[in-house]
Amino acid sequence: MGFYWKLAWRNILRNKRRTIIASLAIGIGLASLIFTDALIIGMKESLIRSTTSSFLGQAQIHREGYRLSREAELTINDPDALLDQLARDTAVERFAPRAQAFGMLTSAANVESVLLVGVDPERERQLSQFDDALKQGEWLQIDNHGMIIGSKLAETLEVALGDRLVMTVAGVDGGELSQEMFRVSGIYHFGIRELDTGMALVPIKHAQHMLGLNGGIHEIAVRFHDIRNAENPDLPFWKRYSRSGNQALGWPQLMPEMKNVLDMTDFSMLIMAVILAGVVIFGVINTLFMSLYERMFEFGVLRAVGTRAGGIRKLIVMEALALGLISTVIGVLLGLILTAVVAHSGIDYRGIEMTGVHIQELMYPVLRAMQFVKYPLWVVAFCALVGLYPARVAGRMRIADALRKSL
Repeated sequence: MGFYWKLAWRNILRNKRRTIIASLAIGIGLASLIFTDALIIGMKESLIRSTTSSFLGQAQIHREGYRLSREAELTINDPDALLDQLARDTAVERFAPRAQAFGMLTSAANVESVLLVGVDPERERQLSQFDDALKQGEWLQIDNHGMIIGSKLAETLEVALGDRLVMTVAGVDGGELSQEMFRVSGIYHFGIRELDTGMALVPIKHAQHMLGLNGGIHEIAVRFHDIRNAENPDLPFWKRYSRSGNQALGWPQLMPEMKNVLDMTDFSMLIMAVILAGVVIFGVINTLFMSLYERMFEFGVLRAVGTRAGGIRKLIVMEALALGLISTVIGVLLGLILTAVVAHSGIDYRGIEMTGVHIQELMYPVLRAMQFVKYPLWVVAFCALVGLYPARVAGRMRIADALRKSL
């Protein structure tokens, strides 16, 4: 085995130019695969952060049926006990209760239909990004009649800081209309149409009073210490809080369209792998067949002095394996350098909307150890597999024909 290995390395390095060209082609393909995988991981993490940190949260708890009907009467069962349990849950980093209902927001100039969201000011600023997105004014205070609205909604209503707004909603007891006046205390801007045009935030006590909820809440948004928990269907959290008529769901269930888009990225990696496979196939077969026909006389002599066909096949496969190893070293180095450089500077996609999510941060490729283990092993194994074809051709070669063609 050692003799064949040494001979394979000598043969593959005999024509250095051809070997370098083939190795570069395969190595660049491997580097592209590593970089694309790192970029997709970074893109996924960025989109998930943008989706969950703005308002949605990584998970939410509702009364069963509330998400479909949005009926104000469907408040969470036993909310106080649930909030106490969340406060003690080691998997939960932050949570925020909310009371919400659709209503009409009226200014002196216009009227607009909005989603009224009552929030706990302190808990909400720790969980969502509304406080960070404020471009004018200040955050809500628990004991005042301030209201936070989006920039586009402020333009539609033609209001500014300090202007008065009247909120009208239907209460849960008989659907009687309830009105209350608020002052614009802050204006936020996310760049997300649904948030900037259709929401108004007030202290939760005022929303509960207007709706007649008697301390009830419709939603609890949750953030985990580990964001990957939201995608784990076996996490005990879901069963623990999906009891007594309540339902706990992660962001993949709350935003299935986003989940589907992210799942499609795995298909893009498959396409990249197929392209790399094509590069490997043509690169290895071309290199080995060129080398094979150049050395036809040598193979004829080897067969003439007693070398078996199996030995010739073994030599060709080892040459393919050696070519794969050279290509892997080149690809890993190129992939590491390219990914590290882009991971340091980032890619600026800010301002672009993807599947309803407005990207608000630079995207950074994410390096993982498996990228430099899994893909290189695939390349080496595939090179050896592709080498079986020219090895089979060389093994079936007739000695007389080989000597006659070469002389």
